[in-house]
Amino acid sequence: MNWLSKLERKFGRFAIPNLMLYIIGLNIVGFVIMIGNPQFFYQYLTLNAQAILQGQIWRIFTFLLTPSSTDLFFLAIFCMFYYSIGQALEYSWGSFRLNLYYFLGVLFHVVAAIIVYLLTGRNFYFSTRYLSLSLLLAYGMEFPEHEILFFFVLPIKMKWLAMIDGAYTLVMIVIGFINGDFGSSLAALISLGNFLIFFFSSRRMSPYRPAQVIRKRNFKKQVRPTMNPRIVRHKCAICGRTENDGENLVFRYCSKCEGDYEYCQDHLYTHKHVTKG
Repeated sequence: MNWLSKLERKFGRFAIPNLMLYIIGLNIVGFVIMIGNPQFFYQYLTLNAQAILQGQIWRIFTFLLTPSSTDLFFLAIFCMFYYSIGQALEYSWGSFRLNLYYFLGVLFHVVAAIIVYLLTGRNFYFSTRYLSLSLLLAYGMEFPEHEILFFFVLPIKMKWLAMIDGAYTLVMIVIGFINGDFGSSLAALISLGNFLIFFFSSRRMSPYRPAQVIRKRNFKKQVRPTMNPRIVRHKCAICGRTENDGENLVFRYCSKCEGDYEYCQDHLYTHKHVTKG
């Protein structure tokens, strides 16, 4: 049992279900405040290490109000897209692990801001923009073959979108340090570090380690001649695909359907729930 399982058994009851719904709500409230009174927002609600050390503890939480975009159209896109990602991760991980992943990132931002201030005397403006982008990395790791319509037009698999997201984060880290925008670079670095720490320490990255990949490939070569391709263990109730149709396919049972209905990752969150009567 790894550390995540131990924590979940002990503190799982305190997890916030539908976390992304609340995060999106905070984004919307923050957007309204920022548009209505930007001076008040930046003066009293942002993450300011100096102010926190002087007693304005509420900033540890209110900086979560910072909207991911100040453009209404892109904010709406963010809300729809990240709500679907958050729901999918919560179904896959459970509420506790999604809570832990997100709030560990929040904690790292706060601690980093305070440490930087104590060491340099500088206040960096941190938002949760890159923390939200790290959710995309997590989703791409969990559902690499899931396909979406990028900007509602271009079909693209999540593994490619996650790679683009990771590359973008790395580029912004470098550009920020070159241009002297250390706050942006540090926020991106913290979010990327949170993703790596969470996945490596929870052993979710183990299937992707070179030794594991080679071992899995050799095992498949050894057992393939003796396996009966007609015998399947998993089958999607919508498209009929089985594990024989692709080694990257993931199958899950739906807890909302009445009966033992199993779906692939492309239909797990898009199918119509089956009810008796």
